[in-house]
Amino acid sequence: MAITVQPKNESGDLTIGDNGSYAPEYLIFGTDSEDAASAALWAEAPHQVTTQTGHVLVLKTVSVQYHAPDVWSGTANYGPPETKEKDVGESSFSFDTSGGTQHVTQSLSTIGNYAPAGQAAPDFKGAIGVTKDAVEGVDITVPVYSFSETYVFADADVTLAYRGVLFALTGKVNNAAFKGCAAGECLFLGASGSKRGDGDWEISFKFAASPNKTNITVGDITVPAKKGWEYLWVRYEDKEDANAKILVKHPLSAHVEKVYSDGDFSQLGIGA
Repeated sequence: MAITVQPKNESGDLTIGDNGSYAPEYLIFGTDSEDAASAALWAEAPHQVTTQTGHVLVLKTVSVQYHAPDVWSGTANYGPPETKEKDVGESSFSFDTSGGTQHVTQSLSTIGNYAPAGQAAPDFKGAIGVTKDAVEGVDITVPVYSFSETYVFADADVTLAYRGVLFALTGKVNNAAFKGCAAGECLFLGASGSKRGDGDWEISFKFAASPNKTNITVGDITVPAKKGWEYLWVRYEDKEDANAKILVKHPLSAHVEKVYSDGDFSQLGIGA
């Protein structure tokens, strides 16, 4: 007698358990052998299913239970596919463009200055939050592109000297084009690694990128260029506003400061 396998439930409803599993039931006819019933179920059950919510599950195990001569009930157990461990030289990538916060004291432009009727509003030349003694500024969201790359290295390549290179480059910016960033735009935030059971190393490299800028307007001053991780600050002076007839704080000078050293990111060994 030929062995036949048929589903207990013909509805096709792929109900997923809390642990991401799926376990449809079957009836097996035509054998008194547990091994033969299991083999028939394994051959008949789909080795991969896609649920109504888009989850892809793979066949993990089958189990059978005897009911009567030549009759078995069976269960096919599905679960998420196993994640393949990366080989030496393989990599993965993730990124985040949610931005960062920066305190600024100058606007890009002043939309309007307003005062009571018959009075003139002072012109602060884009200074924000001006008080009698200070320019308070405001916190804004600025473009920051954070990304990480994970690579697998052979044990022989992760020497004490190489780990020292990672340490030395942490907190430095790229001195040449790197991962789509121009020189000065990419900051190396550091690396973390662990040794796998097979002796290889899996190392994650973390970076943040901020764009280089040119022709930045600060009041009546134009700053020709500022690299992404350089720091721009403004000095103010009291100056009379002839229309408002009061002393106001105006940008006197703008200063671009280098606060991170340059580094040769080719030493990381993960390409450019």
